[in-house]
Amino acid sequence: MSHRMRILTPLAAALLAAGCSMMPKYERPEAPVPAAFPYPAATDGVPAAELGWDQFFTDARLRSLIERALRGNRDLRVAVLNIAQARAQYDIRNADRLPTLGVSAAASRAPNPLTGDQATSLSANLGVSSWEIDFFGRIASLSEAALAQYLATEEGRKAAQITLVASVANAWLSLAADEELLALTRETLATREETLRLTRMRFEAGASSEIDFRLAQSLTETARATLAQLQRQRAIDLNTLALLLGEGVSPEFQVGVTTEGVRLPDVPAGLPSEVLVRRPDVRQAEQQLIAANANIGAARAAFFPRISLTAGIGTASSELSGLFAGGSWGYTIAPSLLQPIFDAGRNRAGLASAQAARDIALAQYERAIQQAFRDVSDALAGRATFGDQVAAQSKVVEAETVRFRLARLRYENGIASYLDLLDAQRALFTAQLALVQARQARLQNQVQLYRSLGGGWAGPAASP
Repeated sequence: MSHRMRILTPLAAALLAAGCSMMPKYERPEAPVPAAFPYPAATDGVPAAELGWDQFFTDARLRSLIERALRGNRDLRVAVLNIAQARAQYDIRNADRLPTLGVSAAASRAPNPLTGDQATSLSANLGVSSWEIDFFGRIASLSEAALAQYLATEEGRKAAQITLVASVANAWLSLAADEELLALTRETLATREETLRLTRMRFEAGASSEIDFRLAQSLTETARATLAQLQRQRAIDLNTLALLLGEGVSPEFQVGVTTEGVRLPDVPAGLPSEVLVRRPDVRQAEQQLIAANANIGAARAAFFPRISLTAGIGTASSELSGLFAGGSWGYTIAPSLLQPIFDAGRNRAGLASAQAARDIALAQYERAIQQAFRDVSDALAGRATFGDQVAAQSKVVEAETVRFRLARLRYENGIASYLDLLDAQRALFTAQLALVQARQARLQNQVQLYRSLGGGWAGPAASP
């Protein structure tokens, strides 16, 4: 048996078993992740994928920013336009399954070869041009692949929106933390400048050492450097927000809320087998796998004959008035069959390529599942620990506040050194900065959990 016959025999058997469909039967692969997340999660509440972003984010100013981003963000606009393009490609493929009708008309005037007189000839035809009858499912497979690509593009748009909503929320939270840190740093700088002024006076009067003066000067300049750093960071965060919105943001933009005052709802995680398939990026990868699976059907069908039909009906006359009433009518039906015999291995290579593409899509789908599992696990790890971190850091601030007050009293009463006072002041400032940053990280982790569970694509629609 020739190599070609060894290929055609199983394909023919598959044709008979599948009812003229060459596509392999699609079954969703098993998720290559554990059956449960490694960290505890809430079990009650609305699933993130069903909780609209306008319900998760309750601050009116943040919701306004998200609405502006959904209207103006260019990445999301490209994702929406990709959907329109994919839909058009699907319509093209689907149209191939139906015959194309065409009308043609012609007129000519030439000498009669027998009499030499001028003769007029008019004709009109209605016909089907080379319509492929899809016996072996080649066109149906291509149409199925185009449909899956269209659906994958729609899921890609949802994934882009989820990323955009979370990015806007995180930028807003960063600006809220920036405002707190700047206010705290300005207050600290003003206090240290006053302390430096008094220390200089004491040093010039001989009541204080130069060591005390230089230490106060160092702490003051450190606060000034921190202020410059935070101002730069706020400008960068504003630029990030402007890019996400697709429009400029005023440098005077104010969030007007503290990280302590922001409240975000908790969302249940559920089981990986239920949660991960709700994520648009995972569904996008699965639709691409379905498309690759359908392309195998088209590659298999290429080994079998292509049957095409050309047909037409028309009339001819020497006068326009009698073209349809008294003209000469005729019709043609011309089926054709093309059976590949020698193609230098093109069809075998096409099938091998389609099978490799399916394997690649399968690996990408499994990786999307694993990445989603990691995203959720990371967010749940943060959920389990950030609360304790913020609580502990709050107690650090309380302790350093009391320590600073006592150090000041001891210094004013001549019990403690000036070095002890400045050290307590520095430690309090550091603890206050760390508390704001811990609150910001906890809130952004809640946003990450909402995003990683597939939340953010549902909500008020905005035109691109």
